[in-house]
Amino acid sequence: MHDIGLKPRERATIVSVIRKGTSPAIVSEHLDELTLLLDTAGADVSARVYQERVRPDLATAIGKGKLEEVKLLIEENGSSMVVFDDDLSPAQVRNLEKELKVKVLDRCGVILDIFAARARSTEARTQVELAQLEYLLPRLTRMWTHLSKQYGGVGTRGPGETQIETDRRMYRIRMQRLREKLGVIDKQREVQRSSREGLPRFALVGYTNAGKSSLLKAITLAETYIEDRLFATLDTTVRAFELPSGRRALLSDTVGFIRKLPTQLVASFRSTLAEAIEADVLIHVVDVTSDHLRDHIDVVNATLRQLGAGDVPMLLVFNKIDALEDRLMLHDLEAEFPGCVFVSAARSINLGRLMERMSETYDDSTTTSVVHLPYEHGGLVSRLYDHADVLKRDDLETGIRLLIRVPSDKLSEFRSRYGQWTVTDSDA
Repeated sequence: MHDIGLKPRERATIVSVIRKGTSPAIVSEHLDELTLLLDTAGADVSARVYQERVRPDLATAIGKGKLEEVKLLIEENGSSMVVFDDDLSPAQVRNLEKELKVKVLDRCGVILDIFAARARSTEARTQVELAQLEYLLPRLTRMWTHLSKQYGGVGTRGPGETQIETDRRMYRIRMQRLREKLGVIDKQREVQRSSREGLPRFALVGYTNAGKSSLLKAITLAETYIEDRLFATLDTTVRAFELPSGRRALLSDTVGFIRKLPTQLVASFRSTLAEAIEADVLIHVVDVTSDHLRDHIDVVNATLRQLGAGDVPMLLVFNKIDALEDRLMLHDLEAEFPGCVFVSAARSINLGRLMERMSETYDDSTTTSVVHLPYEHGGLVSRLYDHADVLKRDDLETGIRLLIRVPSDKLSEFRSRYGQWTVTDSDA
């Protein structure tokens, strides 16, 4: 795998097509984020351009006048590529490259490049390769157009078209094999998760670079890779820790979210993100120093809904309070987001309060019940210990009585599994 830091720095002109009436602050934030993405990918932004339109031009996304302006900027700044903040169709990329005579990428392509460079584990590399192939498949025609240009002239189109179909077939075969490989990995993950049932499970989610890995390290005291870059963590990390009550629990760190996260990545990373989907409580980490924290919160919530985790109990945590200059802002946020917690993972500020709130949120999301098992079904006791939090056990003449705690949203599933024996709700 190549390292982002070792790639030669390219120069890029970035372009955004926005709806009329969009505020300049939002435009600036979107282009700032694209600049950060390109910096992570190994490129420097030499010029920024945006155009207000009712809808993007079908042929080139931007109008003819703006296209001429971009041409001049390329000549003045020596850009080797133009990057659009929104998805481009293969036809738009082809037309733009024909006009601009430089490489043209969209936001999705940049993010995929970053993921490809940062993928370390077999699972992450498999997920990224599948996403890349899904992205490239409809763009094969453009790739072979470049080949025809390179060699030019008569006799190139026929073999090119044949090669396109050959490549498409190879891509589809490879994609199917990758999906099968991910299916095997997913089953292995399910076995790992089932072996951890019975322990409270918390998952860190948040916008990329919000400080999730730093928080994981601060809470669990485990060595974790941390870097002040976008998408520093792609693989899910799961670590054990103790809640204030002494109860053992699990905390997982997942890939960071971002505005317009490519759908190909969301789909292929589902097995990794299942840690978040199946958690008892989500810890939504927000960078309190960001000028756009509310937008970041909305993006994360929308992505969680897309993953089917929109209903999982959540605790909102504002991180990096040590770097916040306006301390009065915390009072405003507390009024706007009741129940939130303010911490600094880097300086271990307020971590005790955070873990208390984690425990409270977990308890609020669970139900306490009493299960009576006849001795002839005593073999199920070990399964109950694996799948529930057993608070108390009494060995009676009539059988075994267990006081257990299970997630409220899994109570009906639990009852159907053990419904042939007595299951009694308890407020104990």
